[in-house]
Amino acid sequence: MAGIEGGGTLSEVYQSARKLLLRARDGIERLERFESSVSGADSPELSFAVKKDISQIHSLCADMDRLWRSIPAKSQRDLWKRKVEQMAEEADSLKDSLDKYSMRNQRRMLEAKERAELLGRSNGESAHVLRIFDEEAQAMQSVRNSSRMLQESFETGTAILSKYAEQRDRLKRAQRKALDVLNTVGLSNSVLRLIERRNRVDTWIKYVGMVLTVVIVYFFWKWTR
Repeated sequence: MAGIEGGGTLSEVYQSARKLLLRARDGIERLERFESSVSGADSPELSFAVKKDISQIHSLCADMDRLWRSIPAKSQRDLWKRKVEQMAEEADSLKDSLDKYSMRNQRRMLEAKERAELLGRSNGESAHVLRIFDEEAQAMQSVRNSSRMLQESFETGTAILSKYAEQRDRLKRAQRKALDVLNTVGLSNSVLRLIERRNRVDTWIKYVGMVLTVVIVYFFWKWTR
């Protein structure tokens, strides 16, 4: 980056500073385009070159400030004073833009580092969490298996009890039928005994009637003779 060594007219120094200013401004714009790109790429060499150009501009502004004061004509002094001040202000503006870019770049690099560290921790924590989830899933599966076995055992026990209840009901019905049969048999025996007793009474009545008939016939026969 060419500068002005030793002497040189004010106009020559100004033209050199102007070229440096334009180059620095273009460098700032290129850095900002890099920043807004998808990759967010950085160019340390370009940043250093822009910083060097701005520093050179400030140095030339100091030279021009000394030179314009030696101009005899007041109107020319005032004109160059405004030009030098404007040049210095533009250089300061470029320096502010470069400083802001550097701060953003440093913050971006710090965030990237923090993300990398967080990602590393997250990977470790994720593995730990996945291991915990796997253990919990195995425990839940074991619980489900145990619950299914208990359910099957309960259903088996319920079926057995149901069969026992059905058998008990059948036994009760059979017992009631047996009692009914026994009661029926007992009633039949009582009826048979009553019938036998009635038959015996009827036999005795028949025999007594026969005897009485014979006696009456005999006495009637005796009376009619």
